[in-house]
Amino acid sequence: MSNMIIVGMADCAVTVPPKKLTTLGLGSCIGIALYDPHVKVAGMVHIMLPSIKQARSQENLAKFADTGIPHLVGQMEELGAVKRRMEAKIAGGASMFSFNKNSNLNIGERNIIATKSMLVEMNIPLIAEDVGKNYGRTIVLDGENGVLFVKSALKGNIEI
Repeated sequence: MSNMIIVGMADCAVTVPPKKLTTLGLGSCIGIALYDPHVKVAGMVHIMLPSIKQARSQENLAKFADTGIPHLVGQMEELGAVKRRMEAKIAGGASMFSFNKNSNLNIGERNIIATKSMLVEMNIPLIAEDVGKNYGRTIVLDGENGVLFVKSALKGNIEI
């Protein structure tokens, strides 16, 4: 585990090989993995909510899709990554409870929409995803090759 950096809820981290990044227990939250294959700089942010705009506390940029992704990109650029070379993979955004389809309470779905919107706005291609459904996930990003391992107690393990 010494090569593993744990990214907590509403947290972000960047690294280079041989380190890996992981975030545990993604339910409605989204784990966003960014990777610059040219310099092998990896970054991960664990966002909890779609937007900082209505938040009472706005100190933690990593908590929100609209501020967490740009914040992560900035940290990766400090390690030599270039935004135009970055690729994104995302996991999470589950609907952990039963809600009416039109309900504003489905945070998972709102997080997916906000995350994808911010990636489009920043011109970062989304190359793989494992989102939605009704189960939690844990993810591990390999800093060597950008592979994202998605683990779920219900659905097993996949690589994206």
